[in-house]
Amino acid sequence: MEHVKTLLIKGAATLILLYLVLGPGLGMAFENVLLISLVLGVVSYIAGDLVILPKTNNKIATASDGVLAFVVIWLMGMAFGFSGGAMVITALVAAAVMGAFEFYFHAYIANKEVGMNRSGSPKWQTDN
Repeated sequence: MEHVKTLLIKGAATLILLYLVLGPGLGMAFENVLLISLVLGVVSYIAGDLVILPKTNNKIATASDGVLAFVVIWLMGMAFGFSGGAMVITALVAAAVMGAFEFYFHAYIANKEVGMNRSGSPKWQTDN
């Protein structure tokens, strides 16, 4: 149940932050921002928050989430028809904003002990 709560927090924050950057910055439709938020939220939660963060530290996990955010936003923005320097700059700004959020979100994750078991498997899996 803890994963549902953290995913909802991450999803809501990602949607709000990306809409604030991508909406006015590129004029991207809300539906496209929602799709990017869903993809980015799930992928970065699994990769950054459940795998990388427990095995490294907050700085490395935040940097990896920032790079992942840039790649996902840039590629999906290009798939939605936005191209050129404006997409790259906007993706960089959005990735920086997401990185700032992730730094504090990782502290929340660490306090809630959401992540990997000692065996290296996600906590939602049993150790049987």
